[in-house]
Amino acid sequence: MITKNINIAIDTLNNNDVVAIPTETVYGLAGNAFSESALNKIFAVKKRPLFNPLIVHIKSIEQLESIAIEIPENAIKLAKYFWPGPLTLILKKNSAVSNLVTAGKPTVAVRVPNHPLTLSLLDSLQFPLAAPSANPFGSISPTSAKHDLNYFEKTIDVILDGGDCENGVESTIIGFEDNEPILYRHGSISIEEIELKIGKVKIHTNNNSNPNAPGMLSRHYSPSTSIYLTNNVTEIINSFYEKKIGLLMFKNKVIADEIIHQEILSENGDMKVAAQNLYAALHRLDNCNLDVIIAEKFPDKGLGKTINDRLERAAKKS
Repeated sequence: MITKNINIAIDTLNNNDVVAIPTETVYGLAGNAFSESALNKIFAVKKRPLFNPLIVHIKSIEQLESIAIEIPENAIKLAKYFWPGPLTLILKKNSAVSNLVTAGKPTVAVRVPNHPLTLSLLDSLQFPLAAPSANPFGSISPTSAKHDLNYFEKTIDVILDGGDCENGVESTIIGFEDNEPILYRHGSISIEEIELKIGKVKIHTNNNSNPNAPGMLSRHYSPSTSIYLTNNVTEIINSFYEKKIGLLMFKNKVIADEIIHQEILSENGDMKVAAQNLYAALHRLDNCNLDVIIAEKFPDKGLGKTINDRLERAAKKS
């Protein structure tokens, strides 16, 4: 069921079951981070491989030491500035954190979400929540309760409706090696914003077999329709003669007879609005019975890097 009643979600989570919850980034599939039963259900419902770690959501920075130890000074600095918000930190885990959460790694991903309903939920629970995105593994992330219902109507009982997600793409993930910051995933906070606070950040490459953090697999966030990312939309349209084509554009509409459906992410060229609209637009395109989706590559700066990251992974064929 879709509900705005937080008490139903509290009861469900206290029974070691899972709930789809809203955050400012995307909806998460949440369960008690200290319950093996709840954690196993998250992996089973999502069909998520056990080598892919989960993000732990806590209610405040004060709860961080129950999850992590030996926290670098720059991690504290980032947490104080960006939490609650779309920043996930990779830190050395507290022994209380299950190896299921961390995929057997000595580090844990943790953040404080910035959504009033979920913050109230966390404040009402005696445990933090492990919560990857509420979608089948590899599929387009959900940014509305309806997306969750379409995915999990038959497999989960409670979807907590917090409206459409404000940011629309996942959190930025920052880790540390020898106390030096590393970007593991582009997200709702641009790398430029991070570097303004702590200086230069190294960018980590993806690892499909043993990812250091959630959301690092090279193929991810994918519609069922084949998607192509390009700097030259007109040219690639011509290569799909007599195909049903959908377009995902930044701000300018393309006129062509072959186009069945077209999504403009921000007519004003606002990158934040484009990011907010990205997944909802991909969901709509994926429901149009198309042969192919052609996506325009974004300017490679700020949130454009995040949008390109998601589109590159969506377009990867294997």
